Amino acid sequence: MVRRSRTLGSKWQKTKILLRSKKLRAFVPETRIMNSGNLLTMLNKYGMVYVKPVHGTIGQGVIRVERTGSGTFVYKLGKMQRTFTTYTPMYQSLSKSKLNRVYLVQKGIHLLKYQKRIFDIRVMVQKNSHDKWEVTGYIGRVAHPKKIVTNFHNSGKPKPLEQLISAYLNPTSTQSFIKKLKTLGLRIAEQFQSYHPGFKEIGVDIGVDTKFKPWVIEVNTAPDPFIFNELKNKQMFRKALRLARNHGRFTK
Repeated sequence: MVRRSRTLGSKWQKTKILLRSKKLRAFVPETRIMNSGNLLTMLNKYGMVYVKPVHGTIGQGVIRVERTGSGTFVYKLGKMQRTFTTYTPMYQSLSKSKLNRVYLVQKGIHLLKYQKRIFDIRVMVQKNSHDKWEVTGYIGRVAHPKKIVTNFHNSGKPKPLEQLISAYLNPTSTQSFIKKLKTLGLRIAEQFQSYHPGFKEIGVDIGVDTKFKPWVIEVNTAPDPFIFNELKNKQMFRKALRLARNHGRFTK
């Protein structure tokens, strides 16, 4: 009988696992439990933040909140955008939009863009047949022009990472950067394993800012291998799916 990979749903618990590592801490955007005081503090500090449910998948419920240069407050949820002249009515409206769930507020990363659309990166890390962590896939996810999230199930468009990065780096630097992302993914997998044995696969969502620094936006402990089927080259997809099935997922 195959023992399935362990999963962890709480974004807050996953963030705290990352913060326990001095090496990984530098790649984690400041994150706090959402309340009125924390949101205002973070907006004053960073100008733009993301508010996301502690328990949520495929980018649902993620809200971008900004304090503009003119002092107004703007939030965007899906394709809806609202603007307020002061903080309190904005927070009240935001509280109604996010329903009765616990949320996090996270430093906003100004992501790199491809054809004027933001993108982030998914790195797939899985235990192989020798029980060793291995990066089995990486892919770029380009956001819908009118949306703030890149998820494939939320109108995001998967693209080969090399294609997205080539607008910024030459081929040699592109490969060097991808190697850096792979190393980051492996470190995160080992960190999760050290605190909670039983994980066999993770998907690391990485945002890259305009200074080309990678930031860990989220760690998914039940990553979807089917996003790699969107690539013309099926090598990553076949391997990711095979290992996921070895871990007891997607079996008939």
